[in-house]
Amino acid sequence: MKKIIFVILLSLVYGQWANAQINSTQDERMAWWRESRFGMFIHWGLYSIPAGEWKGQYDDKKIGEWIMNTYKIPYAEYSTLAKQFNPGRFDAKAFVKTAKDAGMKYITITSKHHDGFALFKSNVSPYNVVDATPYKKDIIKALTNECHKQGMKICYYYSQAQDWAEPNAWGNNWDNYPPEKERNHTQYINSKVLPQLTELLTNYGEVNMIWFDTPLSITKEQADTIKALVRKLQPKCIISGRLGGGIEPDYQSTSDNTVPPTTVTGDWEVPATLNNTWGFKKYDNAWKSPDGVTRLLFDIASKGGNYLLNVGPTADGVIPQESVNILKQVGDWMKVNGEAIYGSKASPYYLEFPWGNITQKPGRLYAGIFNWPQGDFYIEGLQSKIRRMYLLADKAKKPIPFEEQYNKQANHHTLKIKLPVQAPDKVLSVLVLEIEGAAKTEQQIVQDHTGKINLFGGKAAITKNGRAALLAINNNGGGAQNWKDAAIKLDWTFTVIKPGNYNMEVVSTETGAHEKPDWTGGHQVKVIFNGKVTDLKIYADSKRPNPRTLYWKNIITNAGSLTFEKPGIYQLKLEPITIIQEGRGFTFREINLVPAK
Repeated sequence: MKKIIFVILLSLVYGQWANAQINSTQDERMAWWRESRFGMFIHWGLYSIPAGEWKGQYDDKKIGEWIMNTYKIPYAEYSTLAKQFNPGRFDAKAFVKTAKDAGMKYITITSKHHDGFALFKSNVSPYNVVDATPYKKDIIKALTNECHKQGMKICYYYSQAQDWAEPNAWGNNWDNYPPEKERNHTQYINSKVLPQLTELLTNYGEVNMIWFDTPLSITKEQADTIKALVRKLQPKCIISGRLGGGIEPDYQSTSDNTVPPTTVTGDWEVPATLNNTWGFKKYDNAWKSPDGVTRLLFDIASKGGNYLLNVGPTADGVIPQESVNILKQVGDWMKVNGEAIYGSKASPYYLEFPWGNITQKPGRLYAGIFNWPQGDFYIEGLQSKIRRMYLLADKAKKPIPFEEQYNKQANHHTLKIKLPVQAPDKVLSVLVLEIEGAAKTEQQIVQDHTGKINLFGGKAAITKNGRAALLAINNNGGGAQNWKDAAIKLDWTFTVIKPGNYNMEVVSTETGAHEKPDWTGGHQVKVIFNGKVTDLKIYADSKRPNPRTLYWKNIITNAGSLTFEKPGIYQLKLEPITIIQEGRGFTFREINLVPAK
């Protein structure tokens, strides 16, 4: 009888939405998301009560929302935290204001994380904020209503596979649950996931996205069922990149805190933390700087992605003041420079620049300069005709003088730009270049004006046994992903303008989880140039922080020197001899050739 009543009520509620929702194309669904570029992630739940500490144990390497898993806390014990959850200081208006002040355009909140506890009223399970806590108020409803009122897009994180409160779900291997292989995962999906998603997609009005996570071994059939339900109930609702099962989501998510080294085609997003945790931890004060966050926002947009930046409210319902302060400073920058972010497209260049990066819109390029130059500023390889330049912060749009240079022998274009002595913004200043037509850039590798030659792995001809091969240069640190096949070879062709002696360094990267960066050395390789073979063992001669990857450093291996006798086109090859099979493999990123002093 209860089931019949539920179906009738669902039909009535859904009927209202069926009239309002239409079958949406991918572009229609993604339009607001592509325009937004910047969103707020909120990780909040029972885990905010222990705040990283359990019975005197505290591990600064572990993330707060995983505390039940970290200390293998039985569900019967962990679930009693619900009796303490009473966030009396929660103010949905304050949450939305913090996001808006930062320049964020959407909010994604954990409706149910891996611990199985729901921040919404659910008739499927009493393990929810209304039925199991003294607070007895629907947090998802309050925040959703406020977002609708203020024009903020609202999205729900929902853990579809891991649910440590459910014997047939994935993840809990410490309670007296059946072994993983004997669990009826489909029963869990049918009895909890689908009904709770139905509640979320029918009880709260328009939902702009469901953000799935950690799919583990979810099957294609299971994932298809979940996707079909979302499409049926709210066709305009975006499905994020971690549903699993090999099905096509609406966009892709990178690994946590991972910023790719290049532009990436398609729709994608970087989920990232403001300190080292997602859920609140009372001793985690490793806050990122507002300057660094602002630069990452620009860098991610310049590569074609969105930045989903997390806050972890406390048990009493307050976003930590440190988070608010950081986001406010980012928002102050956005008020002046948001034109370079909102609705922007990826840079016409494949690679990032040492000085910053570039976003674009029709007829305009936005050069985000992280490090203001002392003297002339150069943008190289741009073939488009420039109409004028000005600083985005300058309301008068005073023209910036520039000179277009062309080296015919090298077929290389250079813009020499006379910037003011003083940067308009100490964090990141934006130079606007108005161009004729679509942006066009050189594809060849050419020595830059400083004399440096960068041989990035993604720009090499990659072969195996004489045939074209694939090697992904996209691990968490921006290096090669799982390169363990010594038959794969890299070959670069490049143009030298200034002959002379050059020092050579081979750069690989750390990778792995952000709380525990990892690197494997000891590989033997050979570098071939002008018929000369240099044997090399990959050791960490030095480590260099990377402001884009933050957690994962570049590992530098000094590789001797070489000489260019005259200007012209040259070739260099990198061929492994042996690659250590244990660990991360050869996480190669690039070879840098730097003029010898």
